[in-house]
Amino acid sequence: MINIETLITISTLQQQDKEATREVLITSYEQYKERFTNIEDYSNYIENIRLSLDSPKIDKVLVAKDENNQILGTLQIYSNSEDAYGRPELNIQNPIVRLLGVHPSARGKGIARGLLLESINYTIQKDAHTLHLHTGDFMEDAIRLYERFGFYRDFSKDFYNNDVHVKCYRFDIHQ
Repeated sequence: MINIETLITISTLQQQDKEATREVLITSYEQYKERFTNIEDYSNYIENIRLSLDSPKIDKVLVAKDENNQILGTLQIYSNSEDAYGRPELNIQNPIVRLLGVHPSARGKGIARGLLLESINYTIQKDAHTLHLHTGDFMEDAIRLYERFGFYRDFSKDFYNNDVHVKCYRFDIHQ
């Protein structure tokens, strides 16, 4: 049997793809619904994700598409912790990945890995030395991916969002 992988291209979000990207992003995060004990908290979580693509503080949005131009995954890159989280006290002045999402039907095809690799390339283009991201314990699969990719914990950049411990992971660029 011959297994032909789907051709994936990663590019910068174009305006005409914004709504399709928003839907992929929301769909990719719906898997966490059961983690919320309060439906209002979950609704706020999804609404924040929905609105995230409209933020003028995003430095770059990457999208992964298949050969049919279907959006399969996305992530957002911010320039610093103030733009990403409204938290200048974290003192991160290098790119930060937020809201990495891959449509459930497209998982396991290397899409998240490709998006992260392109984020690292972007970090290098910006002449930055680190790439950061933040996540929570409930995102076990994502954490495993980050660690396999070479991200490691940076405890000094953790923070709390209400009562949720938001953990920082960092990737060092060796130039």
